[in-house]
Amino acid sequence: MPLATASLAHGPVPCDWLIVPIIENAEYDRTIAAVDVALEGRLARLREAGDLTGGHAEMAELRELGDHPTRRVLLVGLGEAEKLTAVRYENALMTAIRRISTKQVDHAAVLLPQLPGSAVEPELAARIAAMSLVVGPVGQGLYKSKPDRFRFAKASVVVAGQPVSEGIARAVAEGEILGESVNLTRELVNRQPDDIYPEAFADRASQLAVETGLDCDILDERRLTEERMGALLAVGKGSVKPPRMVVLTHRGGAADGPMLALVGKGVTFDSGGLSLKPNDGMKTMKCDMAGGATVLGAMVAIARLKLPVNVMGLVGLVENMPSGSSFKLGDVLTARNGITIEVMNTDAEGRLVLADVLSYAVDQKVAKIVDLATLTGACVVALGEEVAGGFTNQQPWYDAVAAASRAAGEDIWQLPMFDFYADQLKCDVADVKNVGTRWGGAITAAKFLEKFVAETPWVHLDIAGPAFMESNRPHREGGATGAYTRTLIELARNFQ
Repeated sequence: MPLATASLAHGPVPCDWLIVPIIENAEYDRTIAAVDVALEGRLARLREAGDLTGGHAEMAELRELGDHPTRRVLLVGLGEAEKLTAVRYENALMTAIRRISTKQVDHAAVLLPQLPGSAVEPELAARIAAMSLVVGPVGQGLYKSKPDRFRFAKASVVVAGQPVSEGIARAVAEGEILGESVNLTRELVNRQPDDIYPEAFADRASQLAVETGLDCDILDERRLTEERMGALLAVGKGSVKPPRMVVLTHRGGAADGPMLALVGKGVTFDSGGLSLKPNDGMKTMKCDMAGGATVLGAMVAIARLKLPVNVMGLVGLVENMPSGSSFKLGDVLTARNGITIEVMNTDAEGRLVLADVLSYAVDQKVAKIVDLATLTGACVVALGEEVAGGFTNQQPWYDAVAAASRAAGEDIWQLPMFDFYADQLKCDVADVKNVGTRWGGAITAAKFLEKFVAETPWVHLDIAGPAFMESNRPHREGGATGAYTRTLIELARNFQ
């Protein structure tokens, strides 16, 4: 979809829909006043009738515009200026964009509002508008013969009263890249497991690496064995589809500069293995590779943005299936770093995959690590569906990740890592068990992962809740959300 910038300084914008954001109960600024004049006072009449207050995500349509180059206008409320945040601004725009994307639209445009007194600066507003125009019209119905939602053939971000500045144009270009990377993450997660399995994911990553200039290394079974990845290989034993590990590298910084590692869990389908999930628990397990998809989406954006940093993305890819060759309860696995693990639950497989990938990252002498995984239902019980759990072995590094998540408008909440949680993992047979008791399950999973990062500063994000939604909301599609793709990009942008 071509995404452009335009200015009302050159006259009305020819488009099918112009989305006009309105501040609640505020006097019309020059931008809105100019639109009202162009629309022959229709906005003023709507306000006088009480049909347009500007309340958050409140909408009003103007369709009968005669021969005006702008065929239809959708007014969307932003709420009160002093309460407006980037997240509220984005949610309002996404609600409006989703409303008009249920039918095919040749050209949709968003008018950048003037937002004095709010926390949303013009360039941030432009970036969010561009990203929303890319993400909003894309649904999850990849396999529907009649889609519920349609991408725009063309989209524009419009400024009023002056030519488009260099900063706004740059922000729109960045927003388009962010949106496309979020959509990549969403698409990979939304695809059926027969489309996205370890080899297929690796092939897609290789193709994207060629297109964006990333270095790509794919480890097959032979190389995984040579790398002593006994835990990851064990999880993949039950499937006819062999495991893989993808390593993508962006070298935008100095040759001797620090390397940031982004690690993703890539369980392309999780049946639970011999510890078989019930039917309802298995329905959405195509999403168990969301951590890996998020890493791939972020790496593509980092390369396209040409960020001046060094970043390595690592994804461990397996299918966890029951069969005569599956790993079993009571098996003792030897992870890459030599730690032995007694298997007490084959449905606690993601941490086994991550154990070896984290150990591999450490051996690459990376400076800092973030891993993302749809790891535990316990984290969803603790924090709900909208917030990821954050865990760390070094507080300053967690603070940097948390700052990136706030800038991206994606919520994480830190959970404790007290040593006594690891007592649940003590084992008489091996160095460690792969599960603790039912209490504090998200934390004991993080304490397990901590054993594989040595002294490297590390943050674990349990994204089991936010990565996949089972229902639509006005501002977002159900299914895969692409959550934390932007957090990783923002983190890389500020990495030193």
